Amino acid sequence: MQFNPMRAGVLKKLLGGLLFLPLVALATQPQIVTSIKPVHSLVAGVMQGVGEPLLLVSGGASPHDYSLKPSEARAIDQAQVVFWIGPDLESFLIRPLDNVKNKVRVVALLDAPGMTVLPLREGGAWEPHGHEHGHDEHGHETPEDGNDHEHEHEHVHQADHDPHVWLDPVNAIAMVRRIMTVLGEVDIAHRADYQRNGAALIERLDRLNQRLATELAPVRQQPYLVFHDAYQYFERRYDLDAIGSVTMSAERRPGAKRVADIQARIRDLQVRCVFSEPQFQPALVETIIAGSAARRGVLDPLNAELPPGPDAYFQLLQGLATSLHACLSGV
Repeated sequence: MQFNPMRAGVLKKLLGGLLFLPLVALATQPQIVTSIKPVHSLVAGVMQGVGEPLLLVSGGASPHDYSLKPSEARAIDQAQVVFWIGPDLESFLIRPLDNVKNKVRVVALLDAPGMTVLPLREGGAWEPHGHEHGHDEHGHETPEDGNDHEHEHEHVHQADHDPHVWLDPVNAIAMVRRIMTVLGEVDIAHRADYQRNGAALIERLDRLNQRLATELAPVRQQPYLVFHDAYQYFERRYDLDAIGSVTMSAERRPGAKRVADIQARIRDLQVRCVFSEPQFQPALVETIIAGSAARRGVLDPLNAELPPGPDAYFQLLQGLATSLHACLSGV
C-alpha cells in the first residue's frame, strides 16, 4: 500500500486526541484525602460517579498512633482537600496538615455546623442508666452558620471532648452537609453531582437512624460494659445503658485493683454483657466476666474488617446495633 502523508497526519491527530482524553478526565477528578474509614465512607458517598477519595487509616490500624507512608504524605501534599475528624483523634496528622495548610484545604469535621459534640467522660465507671439524660444535655452544638476553622488546629474543643462523633448518624448528616459544601466549592463542575448524592445520602442516614432506634428500643434498660469509652455518641443517641469501660485508655491494661472493682460492679449492677474489641486480646474480658452471668460480645468503633466504600458507614452502625441487640437480648 502506498504511503499517504495526508492520511497519516489525520490518523496521528486522531490518536493524539484519544490519548489526551483520559488525561483530561483524570485532571478533572478532584484529589481528595480522608483520614479514617467512616469519614472515607461519607465522602465516597458524596463523590459517587465523580471520583474516589484516598483513605489513609485502613484495616486494623489505629488513628491514635498511625504512621504515614511516603506515598500518603505525597498524596496529602498534592490534595485539594483533606477531610479528618480533628486533632483530638488523628494526632498523627497534625504536623503533616500544618505543613500544607497554605495550599491544601483542611476540613475538621468535628467542627461541622450542626454537630453535637460531647465531653469526655472521666474514669471508667459511669452512673447507671435512669433515662434522665438526653443526648443533647451534655454536649454543645456548633452553630448552623458556623465556621469549621479550616487550617487552624487551636480549636475551641480541646482534648476534653469526645472525638468519636461519627457514631451518631445525626452527626453524620451534619458531616455530609459540610462535605457537600466543601466539594462543591473546590470542584464547581461537579457541584450538582455532590448535591444530588449528598441529598440521597442524608435520606439514607435518616432511615438508618430510625431503623436502629426501633431495633435497639427493647434492650435500652440492659446494663453493659464496653472495652474502652468510644461509643458515647451511639449510647446517647439510642438511650442505651452503658455503665462503664474496662480500660480508661485503650493502650493501657487495667491493674488488679481495677479488675476487681469491675467484677464487683458487674455483680452489683447485674451487667448483662461486657464487650471486647477485635484489636485487643479477649482474654482480659474473659477474666473479668469469669464467675458472673455476664456474656462477652464484640464491638468495633471502626470495624476493621469492612471493605471501604460508600456502604461502610451504614454497615458499621448496623453492625454495632446487631452486636448490642444480640448480646443484650440473649439471642
